[in-house]
This record gives sequence, C-alpha cells and structure tokens, in this order.
Amino acid sequence: MEVIARPKGGNIDKMAEKVFMEALSILGGLKKLVQYRNLTWLPSLAEAAYVVVLKNEAMKTYREIAEFLGITETTARNIATADEEKVLEYIEGELEERPKEHIAGGLAKLAYNRLKESGKLYEDEEVIIGNREIEVLDIDWAVHVLAKIKGVDFPAGKEQLMERLKGMVIKGKKIEEILDKLEYPVNSPAELLHGIKVNLEQ
Repeated sequence: MEVIARPKGGNIDKMAEKVFMEALSILGGLKKLVQYRNLTWLPSLAEAAYVVVLKNEAMKTYREIAEFLGITETTARNIATADEEKVLEYIEGELEERPKEHIAGGLAKLAYNRLKESGKLYEDEEVIIGNREIEVLDIDWAVHVLAKIKGVDFPAGKEQLMERLKGMVIKGKKIEEILDKLEYPVNSPAELLHGIKVNLEQ
C-alpha cells in the first residue's frame, strides 16, 4: 500500500534512522536478530532505509541514490520496488519459499509507510522512540555505528575504522578501547557489530 501524502522534507539521516529502527521493530528487535544469527541483515536494512527515504522524501533518481550510497542502480531500484506485502508474509512465515523481492527493501518500505501514515516520520526522535525502547532493543549504538561507517570498503583495517568511529562512547566504553580488542581485518559491517557487542558484554 503506497502512502500518497506529499513529503515534507527534513533531515534525511534522521528519517532513515527512524525507518531502520521501525524495520527492526517489525523484525522483533536486534536481540531477535542476534538470537537467529541474522546480524548480516543490518547493513542491508540500513542501506534500504536510506534508499526508501532518498527516493520518497528527497525525490532522488536511482542513479543519484546509487552514487550517494555506493551501490548499483539495479540494487537501488530493487529496494525501492520491493513488494512489502509479500515480504511481510515471508517474515511472518506465511510463504513457504523466499520471495524474489528484496527483503530489506520490503521491510524498509513497510517501516516507512507505517511511520508516514502515523505522522511519526517527521517528529522529533524522542517522540518516535523513547530511550527505554532503545535500551530494550539495544539498537541505538548499532544504528550510529552503521551510519558512521557508511561507504567504508570491507574488509576494513583498524586505522580506517578508528578514523570513522573516533570519539564514540558506547554504553560507557570508548570505541577506541573496543576497536583495540577486535581482530583485523574486519570482513563486514555485521562482523564489526558482532565484535562490538561481544566486547560490550565482557
């Protein structure tokens, strides 16, 4: 179901973050992804959130989106045209076979439409998702890490990640201390998030 209301514009990063968080909520939260070892979904979901917001709010073309995010036009198109209803049926276990749709794209579109219909897409961050919910889902730091490493080529080395993430403090720990304990190169954003999570729990 497409939402027809005219876009009001706003901060693209914040809107993409809200779409990302709402999509995670639809999936049952970061903890559920960790339980099912689906952390590899996170980078795709963050990418899809940006594609949907750039297409619908910034009115960017597929080529502009592809150049901005460092992806192909085909990927941008597949994300933006994914059938969100089929993806929802798949996530809820109603389809036996995985649909040909871009799963992260369908989730991002579902999240975007829900936020737009409720009017929460343009509200302040505190209104859309309270600190308590962020703590429960344990997603705030993951979203910010993904945003800061956008465009980094993986596998990534320590210096590259230090440069992008310097100054961050996650749950009272400096990111520099956490990065010192990881093994390099880090092969993917999902591997980076997993490594950070493991260190936070030590």
